[in-house]
Amino acid sequence: MPKHIVMTGGTGLIGRRLTRQLLKRGDRVTVLTRNPDKARDALPDGSEAMRWLADGEDDWPGAIDGADAVVHLAGESIAEGRWTDAYKQRMYDSRINTAAALMHAVAAAEQKPEVFTSVSAVGYYGDTGDREVDEDSPPGNDFLAELCVAWEAAAYKAETHGLRVVTPRMGLVLARNGGALDKLLTPFKMFAGGPVGNGQQWFPWIHIDDAVGILLHALDTPSVSGPLNAVAPGLIRNREFAVALGEALKRPAKFSVPAFVIKLAMGELGEMLLGGQRAHPRKTLESGYTFTYADIDTALRDLVTP
Repeated sequence: MPKHIVMTGGTGLIGRRLTRQLLKRGDRVTVLTRNPDKARDALPDGSEAMRWLADGEDDWPGAIDGADAVVHLAGESIAEGRWTDAYKQRMYDSRINTAAALMHAVAAAEQKPEVFTSVSAVGYYGDTGDREVDEDSPPGNDFLAELCVAWEAAAYKAETHGLRVVTPRMGLVLARNGGALDKLLTPFKMFAGGPVGNGQQWFPWIHIDDAVGILLHALDTPSVSGPLNAVAPGLIRNREFAVALGEALKRPAKFSVPAFVIKLAMGELGEMLLGGQRAHPRKTLESGYTFTYADIDTALRDLVTP
C-alpha cells in the first residue's frame, strides 16, 4: 500500500534520490522547504513542496497529521567552509531547531506517523584512529561528535509520542554528479590527485544507492530502530581510496596535500578531514540490509565510468 512520506532536506543530494525512489514505488512525498517554487524546480515530478519555517509560523504542520513517516535530512553542509562560530551555529540550528519544529508538529498531530528517520553522521564517534567502532560505541568529544549527539537526541524525542526512531549515521556519500566525489575528482583529472595528509586515516564511505537503500530499509522494516552505521563494510584508509580513484580514472595518485596546509586553509574543518572513523555497520548488517556496493572498486567503477 502506498505511503505518505514527509521530508526535510528533500532538495539535497540524498533527498532528491530518495524522493525519486519513493515516487517510483508509488509513495506520496511532501517536501517541507523554505522556498517551494525553487524546490519544485529541483524535485522530481510528482512530489509536493510545502513552505515552512522552523519557528512554526506556517501551516506546514498539517502535513504531518496522517503521514506514515517523517524523514529529517535538513542540515547545513559540514564541508562547505571554515567552521567559524557563526557557521557552527548554522550547522546546529539547521538540524536541531528543525527537529524541534517537527516534534511540535508530531505532538499536535491527531494521527501520528509510525516512524521518524533522521540522518546523523559517523562523525558521532570523533576521530577513532585505528580503533574499530560500531553502533554501540560511545561518542567522541569534538564539535562534530557533540553536534551528532544533539542531532540524534532531538530525533529520539519522537519516541515519547510513540514513533519508531532510526538514526542512520552516514559516512562520506559518493555519488555521480554531486557531493564530495565531484570535489575529489578535480585534482585527479588534472594529474595532481592523491591522499590527504599521510593518508593513514580511515575513510568511511558509502555509495549513494546504499545511503538511500538504508533509509528505505529504515522506513520499511518495523524491527529496525536506533542508530545504523551507513558506511560500506569494505572500509579503507584515505590512501587506499586515492589509489582506487586514480585507477578508476586511469590517473596517478602520488600527490598528497600536507597536513599543515589543510589545517592552515580549513582550520577546525581541516582537523576533521585529517581524522577518520573505522566504523563497522554491524547493526545495519544484522538488521538484514544487503549492500549493493560493498567494496570501493565496484562503487567507483559505477560512479566514474562514462
